[in-house]
Amino acid sequence: MNSLAKDSTAAAKRTGLLSNQIIINGGKPLRGRINVRGAKNLATKAMVAALLADTPSVLKDVPAISDVRVVTGMLEAYGVTVTETGDGELTLDPGNVLKAHFAKIDALAGSSRIPILFCGPLLHRLGEALIPDLGGCRIGDRPIDFHLDALRAFGAVVDKSYEGIRLTAPDGLHGADIDLPYPSVGATEQVLLTAVLARGVTELKGAAIEPEIMDLIAILQKMGAIINVEPDRVIFIEGVEKLSGYNHRALFDRNEAASWASAALATGGDIFVEGAKQQELMTFLNIFRKVGGAFDIAEDGIRFWHPGGILKPVVIETDVHPGFMTDWQQPLIVALTQAEGRSVVHETVYENRLGFTSALIEMGANIDVFEEGLESISRRVPRRPLEQAAVIIGPTPLHGADVEIPDLRGGFSHLIAALTAEGQSTVSNIGIIARGYEHFTDKLQSLGADFVYEG
Repeated sequence: MNSLAKDSTAAAKRTGLLSNQIIINGGKPLRGRINVRGAKNLATKAMVAALLADTPSVLKDVPAISDVRVVTGMLEAYGVTVTETGDGELTLDPGNVLKAHFAKIDALAGSSRIPILFCGPLLHRLGEALIPDLGGCRIGDRPIDFHLDALRAFGAVVDKSYEGIRLTAPDGLHGADIDLPYPSVGATEQVLLTAVLARGVTELKGAAIEPEIMDLIAILQKMGAIINVEPDRVIFIEGVEKLSGYNHRALFDRNEAASWASAALATGGDIFVEGAKQQELMTFLNIFRKVGGAFDIAEDGIRFWHPGGILKPVVIETDVHPGFMTDWQQPLIVALTQAEGRSVVHETVYENRLGFTSALIEMGANIDVFEEGLESISRRVPRRPLEQAAVIIGPTPLHGADVEIPDLRGGFSHLIAALTAEGQSTVSNIGIIARGYEHFTDKLQSLGADFVYEG
């Protein structure tokens, strides 16, 4: 069993999946109502933030996903008591933080990239941090140089060894002037989690401003941090002497909401996504409408459906917020295989995020991937050296196939393709989907999907 399959199997077990493989009989519209809870990209970071406090924190609407289990295990390894006090509610008590054995952290962190964000809090609490080799989705090179450069600017000493990375702060951490070469979400989170207890003022230029970042800032402010968000991606953080625990309800998962919306469109279905909100999805909703999808916004969620008729092609450029999220393009590409005409997706955030289309091509899709992207006079997002582009010609009927899931968002897209396709598909490594999609097989069942567990 390769490392990907091992990680997937472990994730499947952590989240209670009956198997790491399912057989889907596709071609049936998905119809019904499902719920989305807190965002994977916020909940796990909020859990790490609890390390900074001197009193317990309460986080609500935490999704039951594998990545949350991984972070829970790591926090417990460092002496944080994590208690589930209700449905989707966690109490995190950092009163007994201690040094953890490297081997234990290494074993827990294998399928997640969250450990790098433990650095700042651990340097403040323990004076050192040990970070193993990082896992996560295989969507190209995701260097941690931004993180390490920022930590060095705060005064951390970084030593690399055969085990991974060891960081120390002999003189404590101090404020810094940091200018990110790219508005990286992870690096912005690193700076925030480190700067709040550092001596002096930190100025962060080129910051990411995603809704999950704003929600993390709201949490840190509840804890006692002083953070000012200025125009043009500039954030000022004034270090404070101590932080207290927070009580917070996590922002909904806009990536999961958009994924189910794309599933409704691709299968010709009708799905009400309870918990979804308009403001954080505005860019997605515009594209969804351009393609020909319909939606209705209610107080408690958003209904997404295929209104009938022909879907229309679109041109998409992924970008950092408030642009079109890279996490949205993969599930939407499945729907675009059913649009009449030529759609183009310019992927500018990750360099290998279109690799998942090979499975769609095997299922009958007409997709060409350009490894160095495409020039266009209508481009609005600046070109990047690592970008790719996909040209999708549709509509093309999809047929069943054996599919091995490669990563989280691509994996859910393969799931949508199997549900859209006529005939039977065997989908393996579904545990990877459990990293970011809570109870997704239960939700599929409630929406009328025809599938069985295999093995």
